[in-house]
Amino acid sequence: MPQPGLVLWTLMIMAYVCLTHPGEALELFRTMRGVGMMPNMVAVATVVSASGLLGDLGVAKTIHCFIEKSGVEVDAFVSSTLINTYGECRSLTDAYRFFQETAMKNTQLFDSMPERDVAKWNSMIRGFANIGQYEEALALSHDMEISVFRPNTLTLLSTLSAYASHGALEAGAWIHSYVNKNDLNRDGSLDSSLIDMYSKCGDIAKAIQIFEESPRRDLFTWTSIICGLAMHGHGKKALCYFSDMNESQVSSDEVTMVGVLSACFQVGSKIEHNGCMVDLLGRMGCLKEAYDPIMGMPMEGNEIIWGSFLSACRVYNNVELGEVAARRLLELDPRNPWGRVMLSNIYAEEAKYDRSMGLRKEIKEKGLKKSPECSSIEVNGSVHGFLVEDNSHPCYNEINSMLEKIEKLMN
Repeated sequence: MPQPGLVLWTLMIMAYVCLTHPGEALELFRTMRGVGMMPNMVAVATVVSASGLLGDLGVAKTIHCFIEKSGVEVDAFVSSTLINTYGECRSLTDAYRFFQETAMKNTQLFDSMPERDVAKWNSMIRGFANIGQYEEALALSHDMEISVFRPNTLTLLSTLSAYASHGALEAGAWIHSYVNKNDLNRDGSLDSSLIDMYSKCGDIAKAIQIFEESPRRDLFTWTSIICGLAMHGHGKKALCYFSDMNESQVSSDEVTMVGVLSACFQVGSKIEHNGCMVDLLGRMGCLKEAYDPIMGMPMEGNEIIWGSFLSACRVYNNVELGEVAARRLLELDPRNPWGRVMLSNIYAEEAKYDRSMGLRKEIKEKGLKKSPECSSIEVNGSVHGFLVEDNSHPCYNEINSMLEKIEKLMN
């Protein structure tokens, strides 16, 4: 059987990267080199992306070294990918050094391929912003402003997103000022990112102003303002906007519903309503969105709320919030081992075996036993409760007989 050609090798490596299996992609690249196949620029860029997904600086430097020694031509796309990879590996020193080297080597190339050079600037600015080095990111933004290259929409979107995530209001406001000064948001395509940035950075009034003045009322702008208002505790106003969104016939998505659920949580007056919201948000994996409203409730969370939240922490293996929930459950009922068991499982899943075994030992030493599970159903105004392995109900035989009939019908 003939050996696969370069195109097939490259496609297979790209497939692994697309499926976020960087380890397999790199292993396939090693195999390809082992049979004497020399990669082209596309294959090299794909392998560089794989090392970025892996987040291993050593691997990234090894790939970089291979590129330099192999003599493979490095175009602007490969350069941008390598800069971005160093950023993902949190090594902005290496990223900036390579950025400066390629800038000096390729000044003429920069002039002929502006969009690809903008990609390099994008990678550097996003890299600095993502690790919280806002002054460096802002300095690069200023340098880019006075260079022959201008930020494109991708530059601004990625930068605003990074600043929003880190609450960098001053830096985000500078970007907004730059956008207005250069008339870069005529169609309103940046409005949702600006609303999101101001909301997450604490200036909800500015976020509302941008929304009200926006010519673009699409899913993203509606979702940004609804989630922003909910985040700031303006539940009623968020629900009003959601009503307006429905009247505008704009369909919501799961992110919108997270904001709506959070808003409902705030305006609900009964602890049962709050429990439902915690359960729904927890099932969606929105643990932070579920935790904040619990802490903001006018009443103390009960065992149902904290138990539901801990279950979600177990499903999504969130150790930090799981510890908080387990501690609250322990305060509410020190003799119930369930919270300790759940937290022990979370620790075990995260390979924190000492903590996991410590909790199991504590349960055993204190002689704690889990209460039997119970379910209930209301029939004609009467509530019937059932415990695990319980045969005390007066209609026990009739119930079993009916269950057997149902099972036969299902089979």
